[in-house]
Order: sequence, then structure tokens, then C-alpha cells
Amino acid sequence: MDKEEIINKLLNGEMRLYQIDKFTENATEALDIRREFIEKYCDCELEQIANYTLDMEIAMAKNIENPIGTVQFPIGVAGPLKVNGEYADGEFFVPLATSEGALVASINRGASAISAAGGANARVIGDKMTRAPAIKTDSIVEAVKVKTWFEENFDELKAIAESTTRHGKLVKIDPIIIVGNNVYPRFVYSTGDSMGMNMVTIATEKVLAKLYDDLGVHALALSGNLCVDKKPAAINIIEGRGKSLVADILIPEEIVKSKLKTTAKAIEEVNTAKNLIGSAAAGSMAYNAHFANMIGAIFLATGQDVAHVVEGSLGITTAEDRDGDLYFSVNLPDVPIATIGGGTRLETAQEGLNILGCAGSDNVRKFAEIVVSTVLAGELSLVGALAAGHLAKAHAELGR
Repeated sequence: MDKEEIINKLLNGEMRLYQIDKFTENATEALDIRREFIEKYCDCELEQIANYTLDMEIAMAKNIENPIGTVQFPIGVAGPLKVNGEYADGEFFVPLATSEGALVASINRGASAISAAGGANARVIGDKMTRAPAIKTDSIVEAVKVKTWFEENFDELKAIAESTTRHGKLVKIDPIIIVGNNVYPRFVYSTGDSMGMNMVTIATEKVLAKLYDDLGVHALALSGNLCVDKKPAAINIIEGRGKSLVADILIPEEIVKSKLKTTAKAIEEVNTAKNLIGSAAAGSMAYNAHFANMIGAIFLATGQDVAHVVEGSLGITTAEDRDGDLYFSVNLPDVPIATIGGGTRLETAQEGLNILGCAGSDNVRKFAEIVVSTVLAGELSLVGALAAGHLAKAHAELGR
């Protein structure tokens, strides 16, 4: 079947997009036919979407279905950013993919202030990935039996879960919440350099098979939303998910004045009024100015799962005037990231991670410390700009 015949069958509804691959020699040929069909169906030209350098054969096997090309974002760098971490120790230029004008410039300003003050102190204080199925029983009596089964058989269940993976470790099953006749056990794993969602899903499914063998109880859903994946949730703020990160810095008064054009007192007041009181008044779970900006830009540049930006946006910014010097910190309890697997295998993502020296195994904690330091830089710059009254002026000058 030639290209024109396939496109005509698609236009006539005689063939589905996913069926094209059966009639083509490779993924690239199927991609081109699929794109030409979309151009005809939608009466548009997709010249730029068709312009790419990724190996779509590999991407289609691991990362995408029904591909028609790629999307491009401008990528810039901010830095040098000095990081004083346990794993990231040195100066880094941070790749940031964004279409928001002034963002990279803002983060660059924060990085300049941080580096001039000696660097950001960054630490990974938690490392976990979670999966929490929904299990339906006949009554609360049976629900309690299920809860007790998880608690009394943990060592055996840990061995079953870990038999499915070389890298994942089941740390705990906690909390185990009962609502009516429904049971929600939160499986908590460590997953190494992988973000680990697929890993923990497969491992949890294996444990649920044992639950059925022992008690005859089925899981209603492999994910019951207590995980909580790709949604804002208080349990993730309290318990942590992905990498839980903190960073802080003490900036001398003269650097606050010269780099940020304001004072520690003004930054403290803005942070309290905006990030703390304003967020509380709004009922927000994110007590910060714009964590999502930095998280989103780094995620796009390094092949992270961009849906996890919603989790990375959670956290608290604090600021203190210490006799003219500025103490500034960020807390990010929920940042799912990876340096292997998933989107990090894409060629552009590999290059982004290579800029940081973080591609491949044994680098995820280094990467995490750079991520939280970048958030610190962006947050410092924006709160400083608000305190100085420079936000609107910066956007106007950059034509945004």
C-alpha cells in the first residue's frame, strides 16, 4: 500500500492512525505519512513540526505514540550559579527552556547575587516515589483485615515488590487509610536515578496479586489518588514525594543593594505579605512566588515529565532581615526528577543534562541540588524585583 492510498484511507475513516506502522518500513516513514494526513485533514502546513533531529525510531518505541514531528522551545542558560551541595559543588550554567520573556534574565540576576554571596546551600532531605491503590472490601471489618495484612506481612511484601526491579526498594507502606469499606495503602519506594513511576506501579501490582491470593481481595484501581501523582496535595507537602529539597543563602547587605537594588527588610515584608499571607488568603498550597517557572523551564530542557511541574510548584519561601543582611530560603517537598529513563533519553534532554554534568546514573542527587538552587535564584530575583518595584519595568524593557 503506497503513501497516497494510506492517506486516502485515513481521510475516509477506513484506517486508524496507529495502523499506519503495519504498512510502512520504519517509524520515520509512518511519521511523515501521519503528518501529511493531518495537514490535509486540518488544511494547514506543519513545516516546523516536521523539522527535527531526534531519533524518532527510538522515541516512538519509548516515548510517544502517533508521532507527527516535534515541538521546539527556545533554550537559554542562566549562570554561573554557585552551588554548595553535598553532590553538586561548583559553578553551573543552567539550561532553561521557556517562551516567557524575562524569565532567564531574572534567574540570571538571582544567580549573580547568590554567587557573589558565596553560593547556595542545597540539600536533598527526602527521596521517595509512591503508588497508592484503591482496594474495595465488603465492610470496615474486612477493610481492617486488609490493613492488618499489609502491616504484618511487610517483609514478605517488600521482597515480592523488589523482585520486579533491580533499582527500586520498598521503604514502607504508610499511611494505610480506611474510608468506609475502601482501603488506601500508600506504597513508598526509593528508585535511584529513575523518576520511578513505572517501576513502582509494576512492583505494587505484584504485591496486589499476593493480596488476592491470600485474602481474595481485588484492587479496584492500581492508583487511588493517595499517591498523589501530578496533582497538588497536602500529603505530598507533609510526607514528600520525588526528591524533597531545601536551599538557602545569607546575602550581605551590600550585595542586596548592589545586585537586587533593594533592602533585606523590603524583601522580608514582600515575602510575608505575598508568599505567606497572600497565599493563605487564597487557600493556596504553594507559599511561593513562582517555583513553577524554574521547575517548568528545567524540566523542558532536561526531559523530565512536565506534568510533574504541578508537584514541583509546591513549597514555601522564607525571608529574614538579619541586621541588613538577607537570609533567604526555599523548601520544595515534591520534585519528581530523573537522570535516566523516560524523556531524559531524548537527545536534546541528554544535552541539557550534559551541560550540568548530570546525564546518566549516579547523578540524580547532584541534579536535584542544582534544581533547588535554580529555584532559589529565580525566587530571590522576583521577590527582590517586587520589593524594588522593578517587575513591570523589567518586562517593559525586554518588550514582553
